[in-house]
Order: sequence, then structure tokens, then C-alpha cells
Amino acid sequence: MDRRTISTRKGSKRKLEQDFEHENQDRHKIPATDTAAGYESHQKLTRHIQTQVDILNSSFSSLEADRAAARRATSVLSQFAKTEELVDTMVDCGAVPALVMHLQAPPPARGENGSKLYEHEVEKGSALALGLLAVKPEHQQLIVDAGALTHLVELLKRHKSVDNSRTVNGVVRKAADAITNLAHENSGIKTRVRIEGAIPYLVELLEHADAKVQRAAAGALRTLAFKNDENKNQIVECNALPTLVIMLGSEDTAIHYEAVGVIGNLVHSSPHIKKAVLLAGALQPVIGLLSSPCSESQREAALLLGQFAAADSDCKVHIVQRGAVKPLIDMLESSDVQLKEMAAFALGRLAQETHNQAGIAHNGGIVPLLRLLDSKSGPLQHNAAFTLYGLVDNEDNVADLIKVGGFQKLQYGEFIVQQTKDCVAKTMRRLEEKIHGRVLNHLLYLMRVAERNIQRRVALALAHLCAPDDRKVVFLDKNGLDLLLGLLESGSVKLQCDGSVALYRLATQASSVSPVDAAPLSPTPQVYLGEQYVNNPTLSDVTFLVEGKRFYAHRICLLASSDAFRAMFDGGYRERNAKDVEIPNIRWDVFELMMRFIYTGSVEINIDLAQDLLRAADQYLLDGLKRLCECTIAQDISVENVSLMYELSEGFNAMSLRESCILFILEQFDKLCTKPWSSHLIQRIMPDIRHYFEKALSKPTKLT
Repeated sequence: MDRRTISTRKGSKRKLEQDFEHENQDRHKIPATDTAAGYESHQKLTRHIQTQVDILNSSFSSLEADRAAARRATSVLSQFAKTEELVDTMVDCGAVPALVMHLQAPPPARGENGSKLYEHEVEKGSALALGLLAVKPEHQQLIVDAGALTHLVELLKRHKSVDNSRTVNGVVRKAADAITNLAHENSGIKTRVRIEGAIPYLVELLEHADAKVQRAAAGALRTLAFKNDENKNQIVECNALPTLVIMLGSEDTAIHYEAVGVIGNLVHSSPHIKKAVLLAGALQPVIGLLSSPCSESQREAALLLGQFAAADSDCKVHIVQRGAVKPLIDMLESSDVQLKEMAAFALGRLAQETHNQAGIAHNGGIVPLLRLLDSKSGPLQHNAAFTLYGLVDNEDNVADLIKVGGFQKLQYGEFIVQQTKDCVAKTMRRLEEKIHGRVLNHLLYLMRVAERNIQRRVALALAHLCAPDDRKVVFLDKNGLDLLLGLLESGSVKLQCDGSVALYRLATQASSVSPVDAAPLSPTPQVYLGEQYVNNPTLSDVTFLVEGKRFYAHRICLLASSDAFRAMFDGGYRERNAKDVEIPNIRWDVFELMMRFIYTGSVEINIDLAQDLLRAADQYLLDGLKRLCECTIAQDISVENVSLMYELSEGFNAMSLRESCILFILEQFDKLCTKPWSSHLIQRIMPDIRHYFEKALSKPTKLT
């Protein structure tokens, strides 16, 4: 159901009840035994309702006693109709045809001239009761089929009566209210109302001297205009727009609320009517309603401005020029969720025009819009996100948004619907496209001279947004790296996590290949004899003794594999001429894997042997095998063992493993920070983190 129709339905029923109570203050009081509260059982209530219906059915005459009885019966039934639980009972008792019958004056008695007793009051009571019954949608068609519309339209005509009294105004008003409730959310009845000829009379009533009649007529037109193009066109053809525009400026909040509602429904999905409304001078009065003391009028005005701004670029500019931005921004701070939603909706439409974007930001729109991203209302959150998407299209707004933490709001926000998530993703891409030239220079200036928290926000945003060619300047030359590393050492877990996320992002962007793949290749040329010669006595000229077992090898292969074996066999060591060489500190399975790598250049490494094999590879200067071991070990890094893995990398100068530990710590910092030893680990590795980034950011940018 449309938000506008909900408020129309509620407002109409409330109005009927309030008017009824007010008018009964000056009329006879219904005894307590005549009200629902005074009866002990539903059966008694049913009998009493039936009695009043019977009175109506038997009193349709001009006799004084019948008119008095009918007046009292319609009043009692109106009182009962206020109680929703009794509405169905009233219908079952036949109240609808009885009330419809009394919407018209009874035939005159013989010789009767002039006005009837209680003229207009019985009809008014009937219209009031039927209007209350029509609040339940299932009874609308029943009332119409009973012939109510024809009589209600005739009642509207009574405003032309010479006797333009309070009583006449009352019956006209109740007829308009009944039409409002009958047509609510019922397209067929809306069409029937037009066919019965009600619209021209309702338009005439907009100029009535009685403010309550104006309000009732506008309420009916508002309902009739909603999603009914033929009704819209007839309302406009009856020249309603000039009067509606004047009503927008009324000091009576109820009148300007209904007027802006009518115009809103006329404009909805009707570009030609929107154009006519603007030509009628509605723009400035609608903008004025943004400052109305009635929040419902403010909401309708904001929605209408959003509709005005939907497609016409010139209209967007005019709305801003005429002063709409400041009150719309003020509305973003309201406690009324729907008011904030409509204000954000209007600003979102306005923000899609280049010249408006800087103005909205200049008037303080960015911060309240960012706050609305935390809303639990999906539509409100989306309207705020859409407005921000428009604002960042203007380079003048980018630094201001980043300065107040807007990037972090967009990055970490919990967005309810997919449409909002997509909008935020587009906003982030748009931000990234803007980080160059004067925008980047402005951000670098802030990173140098602004308050510490602003410097940090800028550095965090640039870690995600700046172009590859600018990273060295931003983070090495302009000290952005110092700001991010400082966050890791701060006392705030939130800042530490923000810093780690930014550093990890920077690290992954700085290199298009993994740390293991990026390790330098061994300068030593490799000669591989092949798998068939592993531990093969054929042509073997040296034997290793490992755990008491012989391993047959070939010097030519060993000499080509590493400097350690060249020193062993070509240097002055005793192994040079030895036939058997004892290996005391390596297990057989580890030694066999090492030799298999020397003979083939590749080997499958089990994680259980990886650390021992790393030690052996480091001892015998087998850089290729060492890299493979580091890669295998890196796959096993966890929150629980990362500190030990880092120690392992230090012990064997395993740079690739060390860098893997650094990246793991940055990526999983939110989990690591809960460990009691995490702060000590961060302090310990900080020099290596700095060295890693200085090296990574100093590399020439790779084209991908």
C-alpha cells in the first residue's frame, strides 16, 4: 500500500470521529446505556443496533416525530460505527440501506412548505455513519451498490443553498468525507464517483468559505486522484490547480496538508500535469511547506519536490535557487523516520544535478546523510546512499566527505537491501575515479596539516582509493605509511583494525603476484639428472650415510645444485676425497626429499616435513627448495601459530615466509587482536612491516 494512501485513510477516519465528538458537545448526550461501553453483552448491542435500524426504516417521512427519531438513530449508529468491532454487526443488521435511504430528504407532507424539521441533520448523520462503515474496505462496494454515491453527490450540491448555514456546511463536509472513504484504494469506486459527476462539485468546494469544507473537498480529490488518470485529468480540467496552489499557502495546516496531497497525487506518473502544476506557480509554496509546523505537510512537500526534480534539470536548479536545500537538510535531523526519508529522497533527486551537488554539501548535508546510513529503515538508508552517490560526482565534495569519515561509513556500513549495496559500490568506484589532480592535492594537504584524526581518515581512504602511480608519493614521500603504521600502534582496537585493513589492501594492490612467486630466482644454473638417478648406485661416485643407511649420489649433480656442495667437494674440507659422507643432523625422509629436488628440480612437500626440509635447504643453500618450503609452510599459518611461524622465518632468513606472516597478521588482525600476546607481536614485527611496504611501494608500477 502506498505511504500516501495510508496517511489519507487514517486521516479521514480520524477527522470523521473528531468532528463527531466535537459536534455532539452542543447536542443531546447519548445516555450511557446507549453506548457500547454500557452494555454487558454483544447480544444486547446487536438488539440495540437493530432497534436503531428499524427506526430508520420506519421514519422516512417529514413528520416531526419521525425526523426527530431519525436524527437520534443516525447519531446513535454513528457512535457505534466508531467501534470497529461493531461495524460488521451494523452491516448485518441492515444499517447500510437504511442509512442510504436517509441521505435524501423525505417526500414533503401534504401542504408542507419551506424547510423541514432537522433539515440537513439527518442526512449529515447518515453520511457520517456510512463514512465510518466505509473505513472497512469490504463494505465499500455494498454501500455504493445501495445507491449511496448518487445521494452523496446531491448532498455536495447543497452548498449552493441560500441557507449557507453551519448545518449545510456540515452535511456537505460529511458527504465529501464519505466519498473519500468509499473510494479509498478502490479503483472501481473512484471511477464511479467521476461518472456520478462529483469531481466538479468537489473542485467548487475548494473555494468554500468554510475551512473545514475546503479540507474535506481536498481530501476527497486527493483520494480520487491517486492512480486514476481519468480522475486526474478531470480535476485539472475543472481548473482546480489555481485554487490548490493558493491553499498551499494557507496558515491552516490541515488545509495546506490536503492541498499538497492532492497535487502530489496529480503529479505522480503524470509529466503533463507536473508541468501544469509548475506553470500554476506551485513550486515556491511547496518549498515554503518544508518549514510548516505540520510534519505531514513537510513530508508531502519533500516528496513532491522529489517528483518535480525527477527528470527536469532546470527544475532541479530552480528548487535549489529558491531555498529548498537548507530546510531539507534540517529535516534529515528530525525524529520522524518518514520525514527524513522524504527529505533524503528529494535531496537525492536534486544531487544528480552538477550545480546542486556542491550547494548541498556546503549547506551541511554530508554529515546528516552519512548518519542516515546507520538507519534500520531500508528506504531511508537507500535514499541517503543515493544522495551521497550524487554528491561525490562533484570534485569539490570528495575531500569534505573523506575528511568527516565518509569513506569509512561507506566501507563498513551494514546495508539492508541489495539495491543500496549496489549504490554504495558505485559510490566507491566514483570516489576512486576522483582521486587525482586537485582532489588528490587537497587530500595530501589535509594529510599534512589537518588534525590527527582527519589525517588518519585521509590516509585510510587513500590506501583503498589512490591510483597505483600515486602510492609511492602518498605513502612514502608524504608520510601516509607513517599514519597507517601509527594506527597499528594506537591504543584503540577500532583504529588498529582500520589500519590493518588499509595496509592489507595497500599490500595486495602494490604487487600483482604473491610474495613467494616474487622471491628472486637462484642465480646458480641448474642441471638435473632426472628421477631415475635418485639414490641409484649406477655411476654413483659419492655415498651419504643418513641414519645408518646409504644414499647413492653423483658429484656432478651436487656441484651444480648449490654453493654448499661446491665448497664441500671442491674446497678444503675432508669430504672432498671421501667416498662416504656422514650426514648426522638430517632425517632420512627429509634428506631423500632434498636430494630428489636436486635431481629433478621439483618435489611434493608434506606439511609435516616442511620445517625440517626448510632447515636442510637453508643449511645447504638450496634457494629453490627453500622457497617451496616457505610456500608450503605459509599455507599452514594460523592465528594460533603465526608468532611461531614468524620466529621460524627469522631463524632461517626466510623472507617469503616472513612476508606471508606479515600479510596474514594484517588480514586477520581482528582475530589476532583478542590474543594477549598480539600487542607484543605487533611491536616486534613493526620494523619488518615498514621495510616490506617501503620495498613494495618503491617498485615500478606494473601494468595489468
